[in-house]
Amino acid sequence: MNKEYLLQFFKSNSERAFIEMDLVEQMNVDKEDIPLMFTYLDEMVAEAKLIKTKKGKYALPEFFQIYVGKIQMTAKGFGFAIIESVEMRDVFIPSSALFGAMNGDKVMIKLTKVGGADKKSEGEVIKIVERSNTVIVGTYEESKNFGFVVPDDQRIRSDIFISRNNALGAKQGDKVVVEISKWPEDRRNPEGKITEILGQTGEPGVDILSIIRTYKLPEVFNTKVLQEAENIPIEVEEDEIKKREDFRDYKVVTIDGKDAKDLDDAVHVIKLPNGNYELGVHIADVSYYVRERSKIDKEALRRATSVYLLNRVIPMLPERLSNGICSLNPQVNRLTMSCVMEIDPNGDVVNHRICESVIKTVERMNYDDVSDIVEGKISHELKEKYETLFGEFENMKELSLILRKKRNRRGAIDFDFAESKIQLDGEGKPIFVGKLERRIGHKIIEEFMLAANETVAEHMFWLELPFVYRIHEIPNEEKIETLNKFLHNFGKKIKGNSEDLHPKAIQQMLSEVKGSQEEHVISKLTLRSLKQARYSPNNDGHFGLAAKYYCHFTSPIRRYPDLQIHRVIRDMLQGKLNGDRIKALRAIVDEVSLQSSEKERNAELAERDVDDMKKAEYMMSHIGEQFTGLISTITSFGMFVELENTIEGLVRMEYLDDDYYVYDEEHMQLVGERTKNVYKLGQTVEVEVIKADATLRQVDFDLV
Repeated sequence: MNKEYLLQFFKSNSERAFIEMDLVEQMNVDKEDIPLMFTYLDEMVAEAKLIKTKKGKYALPEFFQIYVGKIQMTAKGFGFAIIESVEMRDVFIPSSALFGAMNGDKVMIKLTKVGGADKKSEGEVIKIVERSNTVIVGTYEESKNFGFVVPDDQRIRSDIFISRNNALGAKQGDKVVVEISKWPEDRRNPEGKITEILGQTGEPGVDILSIIRTYKLPEVFNTKVLQEAENIPIEVEEDEIKKREDFRDYKVVTIDGKDAKDLDDAVHVIKLPNGNYELGVHIADVSYYVRERSKIDKEALRRATSVYLLNRVIPMLPERLSNGICSLNPQVNRLTMSCVMEIDPNGDVVNHRICESVIKTVERMNYDDVSDIVEGKISHELKEKYETLFGEFENMKELSLILRKKRNRRGAIDFDFAESKIQLDGEGKPIFVGKLERRIGHKIIEEFMLAANETVAEHMFWLELPFVYRIHEIPNEEKIETLNKFLHNFGKKIKGNSEDLHPKAIQQMLSEVKGSQEEHVISKLTLRSLKQARYSPNNDGHFGLAAKYYCHFTSPIRRYPDLQIHRVIRDMLQGKLNGDRIKALRAIVDEVSLQSSEKERNAELAERDVDDMKKAEYMMSHIGEQFTGLISTITSFGMFVELENTIEGLVRMEYLDDDYYVYDEEHMQLVGERTKNVYKLGQTVEVEVIKADATLRQVDFDLV
């Protein structure tokens, strides 16, 4: 008997409500388990998973046409409820029906207007289940007898009242962290107390620190974790080497970015006499050093991922491990977990083994040098340093192209978006924003890591052991229908039934628009129509990769799921998976999947906010300059234009003063009433930068 079992019962009997004794009878609950069941029911009501009526009946919220979701506020003051439990569109919540809810709050809503195929439903908040914004970052504004904090997040509409004795000595313009002590009600502002002063707005580093506090990212490790890390040896012990498969005589290399310090994957490739390739993917054996339930382990799970904020990293593991004994640094012994695959010329893995191993990399390579070598751009310096490895890199190039072709054949979707490259000076000011070039060196490592991740996932799936899979579910039918309506404007369509859609259908459509003016926009909208990949204890396949089995095995220094599955693999290899251990692991992989998915999303949002902030700051020094860009999004309030350097800005509707423009939602275009002038997605336009605000992370353009 547990809460999940109870919830499944209610889902299977969703057409009625039950009193407590009904549940005891229907579920055959043992007499000694009845008090526990009553406790679970109370907890599930508090968590809004169930509703209890005044007459003592329990049912799912949907039975009473009540829905639970998270509020997503807009800068204009209204919001949308993102419903969690059932497949339904986001529900529009007017500002008058928010019941004091703030951005991110978990709420119960009741529908006030049921929408149709093209219209959103409307609702009102009837209960706030859980507050999200207990801590807010903003700018302190001084008044005569009190102060208030203006939140950085525009979606939090209310300023926070601060009494004099709760101001912590903050001065006008200070960037501060404030803890909410009273929530907004009856049109009154929330109240709070300042817990930390980050510094004056505009001081170096304060902006990124603000984002770190907003997303509650843990900056430093506590003393106990650091002390435990200090006790870990900095060299590999000889006794452990003897127990492992030894790859130290192989030409094993790491290939990473020039600035990377946490090197967690290394590779070797050998051309075999039978025409096949041996690919060895050797991953830092973090699980050997970070033992389950140790202080380091608990902190690593709490963080679940390393976060990369341009010029600073918030690591999952202490530096002594991440950049030291776990990092596959050149020409030193390192413990690894290896997946060694024999791959035929069709890209099929015909043989493989997974083993505990030891390596000693011959070189620490970077993407650019490897790309130059395999593209034939070989300088005298490269030849002198790496000539003995040229044959290995040629084999790597051949094998990566074979693996890529295989993925394409089966229908994997490849969004070839350019990532942003943002360079900061010593003061943290952006001095360059442009496209990050993805060269063949990147693609070699990408293909090898994908191959290892798939091979390990399939191996573990057939053993039917508790595991953490990386899944990407089939997109919602409704999202694909909406995308097809948009594609119709370009004479394109995703073919097939949206209920059992195959990724090949999306791949085919994207290949048809390749090289066209609208390629970038169609790719972007297609990506938005897909679900987000996440971690799960169930193997539900990876839609985007067209893979039946997939996991994250290759980055245990910076991702907790990888560390967890290394533990499962080690237990399997060492014959430790008895009944009790398997039972314990089932609970562990559940927790790890949920925590890692949440923390990954949080890290992505923080990283995106830092990028957007620095892009806006960069454009502040380009006011009045003109650029060429593509119309990337069209809305009722204007159009977003993306420049060649990846920066996006808004041309507001009021700036289009040559005519009165009407938003044509169906065709996603703006049409001038008098001139019939049309602005549509993918169109090239000339713009001038008229405004940029780093705090709001916004750039405004005007058409030239």
